[in-house]
Amino acid sequence: MLKKLNLLIVISFQCFLGVAQNAGLSPLSELSLLTVGTGGDLASKFGHSAIRLQDPSLGIDEVYGYGTYNFEDPNFYLNFVRGKLDYTITRYPYKYFERGYILEKRWIKEQKLQLTLDQRKAIVAYLETNLLPKNRFYKYDFLFENCATKIPEVFEKNLGNGLNFDYTYLKEPYTFRQLIHQNLNVNSWSNFGIDLALGSVIDRKATPYEHLFLPAYVYEQLKHTTLDGKPLVKEESLLLDIPPQKDTTLFVFTPIFWLGLLLLLVVYITYRDYSKQERSIWLDVSLFTVTGLAGLLILFLWFFTDHLATKINFNFLWAFAPNLIIVFYLLKKQLPKWLRVYISIAIGLLLLSVVLWLLKIQIFSILLCFVLLALLVRYSFLLYYFKMLKNRTIK
Repeated sequence: MLKKLNLLIVISFQCFLGVAQNAGLSPLSELSLLTVGTGGDLASKFGHSAIRLQDPSLGIDEVYGYGTYNFEDPNFYLNFVRGKLDYTITRYPYKYFERGYILEKRWIKEQKLQLTLDQRKAIVAYLETNLLPKNRFYKYDFLFENCATKIPEVFEKNLGNGLNFDYTYLKEPYTFRQLIHQNLNVNSWSNFGIDLALGSVIDRKATPYEHLFLPAYVYEQLKHTTLDGKPLVKEESLLLDIPPQKDTTLFVFTPIFWLGLLLLLVVYITYRDYSKQERSIWLDVSLFTVTGLAGLLILFLWFFTDHLATKINFNFLWAFAPNLIIVFYLLKKQLPKWLRVYISIAIGLLLLSVVLWLLKIQIFSILLCFVLLALLVRYSFLLYYFKMLKNRTIK
């Protein structure tokens, strides 16, 4: 959904178009919705939506797009993570819009809208008002304020009560997580990472209108939208015919390979430790460090950012932030007795996360099974190790 733009180039074209539009649109003008296919990187996995204005009488062929940002903004990465990054509406020539997606190998579909001249003028005036420096910036939200959600908002605010969205084509409503998964390969780091970072709040059913946070659903919805009893879309065409790109990631680079390897490694080393009646300190330190850091990230996204989708994330039950403190005790050969209680609690929290998963309170990545099994094996061994040390002391 995100498209990085050079704002200096954009502004130069905005100045040109602003002069042209002061003269008003001609009867030959047209507005259409542009929908772009998915790309290879995570930022483009969900497609893109934009509004195209054409007026051959004035020589105008421009695209309005929301959800754009300036990569060179100060503190870009920090603001992005915290959910405080300013996004903006931009406008630029269609030829550059198309050229960009040719390079990214993404298809473009167009739906021309059946609007009166006054309705077209109202929409363009609204978009131009949004382009003003005082109006153009807004706080982006992946689910509720993105390039796709802005499209129905533009139509609703300018086409009046005659606009009607017919949702009967949606045979089954999906949860937000299910909708996100429709665009991601299960065996991908992006899918695994999203399921780790996003909380239980996205496991509720999305309303039909909320499905429109994805460009593909906006595209489909317009086919089932009427204005004053007439279809809003008068014509559809495929402007850029590029087949969706297949995922060519080698299996050795996928999460199922590495997480499966992790499980096998933990089981093997734990079995060896059991046989030799010893403890591999480096393994315990590694597991507790990684799960502790993951837990810290989850808590940060939950409590210290403006992202709504990262709230109430029960991944913290297995990715337990206090594990970072326990690492310092695990470095010692002699383990404190209270650590046995801590490990028992950790196993309980791990099992609780599975219960919440089964009850569908939060849906975790299926790939997490490898991690949970690895932790359960190692935690169980540590409890056994405490028992073994106790028996040695008694003897």
